[in-house]
Order: sequence, then structure tokens, then C-alpha cells
Amino acid sequence: LKTGAQTFLMPPKWIPEPLVWQNYPDAFSAVPFQKYFWNTLRIVLGATLGTLLTGSMAAFAFARLRFPGRNVLFGLVLSTIMLPGIVTLIPTFIVFRYLHWINTFLPLTVPFWLGGGAFNIFLFRQFFMTIPYELDEAARIDGASNLRIYWNIIMPLSKPVLATIAIFSFIHHWNDFFLPLIYLQDANKWTMAIGLQGFKDL
Repeated sequence: LKTGAQTFLMPPKWIPEPLVWQNYPDAFSAVPFQKYFWNTLRIVLGATLGTLLTGSMAAFAFARLRFPGRNVLFGLVLSTIMLPGIVTLIPTFIVFRYLHWINTFLPLTVPFWLGGGAFNIFLFRQFFMTIPYELDEAARIDGASNLRIYWNIIMPLSKPVLATIAIFSFIHHWNDFFLPLIYLQDANKWTMAIGLQGFKDL
């Protein structure tokens, strides 16, 4: 609500005179925040949904199914947490460029439909292991498949961990600045994080 000159007054003037309401429409006309908002929302919802669905499926397999090498495979998944994202950035960028995904939202959403990240799989698995295994056995006696056990028994009992991971994922993707900056070259596809940085530089 201050003029440019009032912003830098020393000592600061806490109640500006006059109140400059025109700053708000000027800000929204200078930068297309509405477009950036919808771009960000598309990315956030797509990535969060993928994380919840595929991350919980992977965790269900590690927590409730018995197969050879299960613990070794889970250990390999966990070991990827120790790998910094910057290490895989260039190979990942080359793959996405080969797929012609650069300057699209696909690099920011599709990878999260492939497990949702090791930390989320770990969190899901630890919660699933607290659910009594007798529920699975009772369902199998009634003829339920693994998919039905996952969808009708495990998922309804997992609302706390689903909500936790949904919040973590939403905040992470909403605040993400680096990956959209790398993959989105068209200003019309920028996210709120990039748009705010651009607005700050005006």
C-alpha cells in the first residue's frame, strides 16, 4: 500500500499516506499470476496423485506380499535416498530431451507415477506393517485378490499416512523452483515459484 519512495523511508512509516491501492492491479497486470497458479496446480495435483497411488502400491508389495528378495529390493529402494538429486539431473534431462518432454509438464509429473520416491514408499510401508496381517488372511479366505485387499482393506485404514504424504508432496511440488526452471522454457508454462522470482526482478 506504499509508494516506491515510502518503501525506503528511514525510519520506516508504518501507516502509509496515502494508501496506494493501485499497487494490487498493477502487480497482477505486470505478471500473469493466474496462469502461473493454474500451471502450478496442474503439476501439484498430478504429482501428488501419482505419489499416493504408486507409492502406496509399491509399499503394499513390500509390506504385505511375500516374494524372494523382498528385503534386498527394499534396501535398494532405500539406498536411493542417499543419492543427491543433482547427481541424476543431467542423465534425467538427456532422457527427457530424447522423449521430447522438455518444455512440457511431463517431467514434473510422470516420474512421480513411478513409485513416488523412496521416502514416501518407506513411510507407507512402515504404516502398512502396523495393520494386522489377519485382515489379509480373512480377506483371502473370502476370495479377495491382492488388489482388492489393497484397495478395500489397506487403503481405507491408511488415511493418516495418506494425508501426511499428500501434505508433504503438495508443499514440496508447490514450492519447487529448481526443476520447473530446468524443464519449462516457455514463460506461459512457468509455475508460481518462477513467476514470483521474475516479479521480484522487475
